[in-house]
Amino acid sequence: MDNNERVVFFDVDGTLLDTSAFAETARKAAIGLMVDNGLPLDKDEAYGVLKTIIREKGSNYGKHFNVLTQVVLGHEDPMLVALGMITYHNVKFALLRPFADTIETLIYLKSQGYRLAVISNGITIKQWEKLVRLNVYSFFDEVITSEEVGKDKPDKLIYDVALRKMNGNPEKSVMVGNKFKEDALGAVNAGLSAILVNSDITEEDRDYIKKEKLDITIIQNIGDIKTIL
Repeated sequence: MDNNERVVFFDVDGTLLDTSAFAETARKAAIGLMVDNGLPLDKDEAYGVLKTIIREKGSNYGKHFNVLTQVVLGHEDPMLVALGMITYHNVKFALLRPFADTIETLIYLKSQGYRLAVISNGITIKQWEKLVRLNVYSFFDEVITSEEVGKDKPDKLIYDVALRKMNGNPEKSVMVGNKFKEDALGAVNAGLSAILVNSDITEEDRDYIKKEKLDITIIQNIGDIKTIL
C-alpha cells in the first residue's frame, strides 16, 4: 500500500479534545464578571439571554457578548464586552485538554506512515488555535473547515476538498469523529471509512450501520485506534 495515499482525518471538538464542560463553564464565568461590573441582570437571567443569542446566531458567531449588551442595555458596552470575551477565552483555554491518549495515538499514526489532517465544522483560525494551544498542531498537514469550503459536514464537498488538498485516496483514508451523521455517515458517503469515538450513537444508528454494512467502526477511547489502523 502506498503510504502517501493513506490519510487519517480528525474532527477536533469531542474527538481530539474534551469540550464537554469548558464552554458552559467559561460562559458562566464571563457572565459573572459582566454582572459584577454593571450588567443589570442577575447571573442566571443574563446566562439565559446569552444562551438564546448563541442559539440564534450559532456557536461560531464572534460577537455574542456585543449582542448581549445591545439587548440588555440598548447599546453596546465596550468595557463589558471586553470583560466577557477575555474571561471566556481565559477560562476556556485554561480548561482545554486533549483526551488522555490523543497525543500517543497521533504519534503512533505518524509512525505507521499515515498523514494527518482535520475536517471541522468551524472557523479555520479557531481550530488552528486549539491545535496550537494543545501543542498538537505539528502533527497535522491541513485543517479543512466549513468556513473555508462553504459547506458543513456531512456535505460531500467538504470531504472531497479535504481529499484533494491531502492528495488522499478515499479507499485508503479514514475519518475519526464523535458525531454519527456529520463524521461517520458524511465520510462513508464520500468513499472513506469511519471511526466513531466518544459518540452518543443510538441503537437505531447501530442497526442502520449493520443493515447497510457501512464501513464504520465504533470505539470508546481514541487510543483504541491503535488496534484498528
